[in-house]
Amino acid sequence: MRIPILRTVIPALLLLSAPLIAAQKSAAPAADLLIINAKVWTGDKAFPMAESVAVLGDRITAVGKAADVEAWRGPHTKVIDAGGKLLIPGFNDAHLHFLDGGMDFDGVKLNDATSKEEFAKRIAEKAKHTPQGQWIVGGEWDETKWNPPILPTAQLIDAETSNTPVFVSRHDGHMALANSVALRIAGITAKTPDPPGGTIVRDAQGNPTGALKDAAQEYVTKVIPPLTHEQRLNIARRALAYAASLGVTSFQNMSEEYENIAAYAELLERGELTSRIYAAPNIPTVAYLTQIGVRHAFGGPYLRIGAVKAYADGSVGSRTAYFFEPFTDDPSNRGLLADGMHPLSLMRDRMMSADAAGLQICTHAIGDQGISIILDIYSEIVKNHGERDRRLRIEHAQHMAAKDFDRFAALHVIASMQPYHAIDDGRFVERYIGHDRASRTYAFRTFLNHGVRLAFGTDWPVAPLNPLLGIYAAVTRETLDGKNPNGWFPEQKLTVAEAVEAYTMGSAYAEFQEKEKGSITPGKLADMVLLSDDIFSIDKDKIRDATVLKTFLGGRIVYDSAVSSAGDAPSR
Repeated sequence: MRIPILRTVIPALLLLSAPLIAAQKSAAPAADLLIINAKVWTGDKAFPMAESVAVLGDRITAVGKAADVEAWRGPHTKVIDAGGKLLIPGFNDAHLHFLDGGMDFDGVKLNDATSKEEFAKRIAEKAKHTPQGQWIVGGEWDETKWNPPILPTAQLIDAETSNTPVFVSRHDGHMALANSVALRIAGITAKTPDPPGGTIVRDAQGNPTGALKDAAQEYVTKVIPPLTHEQRLNIARRALAYAASLGVTSFQNMSEEYENIAAYAELLERGELTSRIYAAPNIPTVAYLTQIGVRHAFGGPYLRIGAVKAYADGSVGSRTAYFFEPFTDDPSNRGLLADGMHPLSLMRDRMMSADAAGLQICTHAIGDQGISIILDIYSEIVKNHGERDRRLRIEHAQHMAAKDFDRFAALHVIASMQPYHAIDDGRFVERYIGHDRASRTYAFRTFLNHGVRLAFGTDWPVAPLNPLLGIYAAVTRETLDGKNPNGWFPEQKLTVAEAVEAYTMGSAYAEFQEKEKGSITPGKLADMVLLSDDIFSIDKDKIRDATVLKTFLGGRIVYDSAVSSAGDAPSR
């Protein structure tokens, strides 16, 4: 009796199960997005080139030839034909000051002023349209573009700004000019002392000229009314739109204010973040992070914290970078150690505390002795706390002592560098520090030869946010004055692939995210950029003219040149 039942039931079960099996097969996940007919530079050494990419959710699910990826097509899959254009990983700016850059959209623009007269004229024009009680800020002036290249003074702008406080920054952020109204509000007089790590520039009679270097700027910044939360949100929105138009899908924000992080968190809740953010507050606030137990790379794919930013010295242009030997054109000056380095034990204690808590340390150091001192402290950290994957960073790493390349490598320190600075500073650096020291300025190739990892960024607004300008700078080293058509110290040039890697995988590694992004690899976040030109094959001088056609963040198009009008993203 059992056999007939089995003979009856089993076929029935098989019959019933057949539609289920078919349904399961048809329910196999289809991609949300296919990008086909592209020239895909993956950044993945195991599979460097491809034709098409499939995205499921916010992740890359397949990369390969057209036939391989076609299997992921479904009835609702969005398909983009790239028309043979170059698709690369999204750019990750390893070092910038995001809201400062966003604020400059509305600030007075002085970087391309070619004379002190033009400088004064622009500030005077801005003052005519500035409501009473508001400050004129921004600027990014650069006196090295003037003839003669002399520092501006308050006297130059006082007559046209007698009722308006002015505080405009030099383009490197390490000096600013205050007019007499701002000096008065800040209480700066001939009797005001230079603070540790800062200089009040004075005339022959000892009176302040209005120029304030490094820590001396804080006399004024602390009396400027802070931004409101709504202002921060609006500035961030504009800056995010601009970043997306340039293919910047991630950025690492140095010297971040906690109020800005709160604004990013609100934009994240609203679904308005179009770049991924890794925020690094200044190291004096390290206790806040250690108290709540935050460690490196804490957070989610859109917003993370866990790094702290420290300062060793100033900049070369402001003559405040800290060197073993004096400036060639200023024999009495070796630069300044930053205020947080007075006393040196203060910085050592803060760094020890940060490392003990599992936080990442990112230190601005530009002069050769400033860099060397930080390497000394990093060595003590490793000796005291033992080896681990801490990814210590030196931001800028601009003027290296020859003896320190090996130490940099031995300590596994990341060189977080901004290649545009090389073609900008290359206009004047040799006059300031001589040929020998200049030969180790932004020494990309020497770092790579020593096995040091590079992470590229811009330092925006100190330099333009456009990553393609940084790649152009790294591979040509043609200074902005046109005087080095074959490259300034051409032995330090990179290949295009090396520069793009530093801007993608290198930057991802610098924020502990190389397993999540930095290459077009199955399983990683679908952050990608479609370019107008194949920057790997065109003339290197034309890289600076290439543009972004589409920017993808997690497979979502956050910028499309075909549908964006000039007003969608502020131009710079």
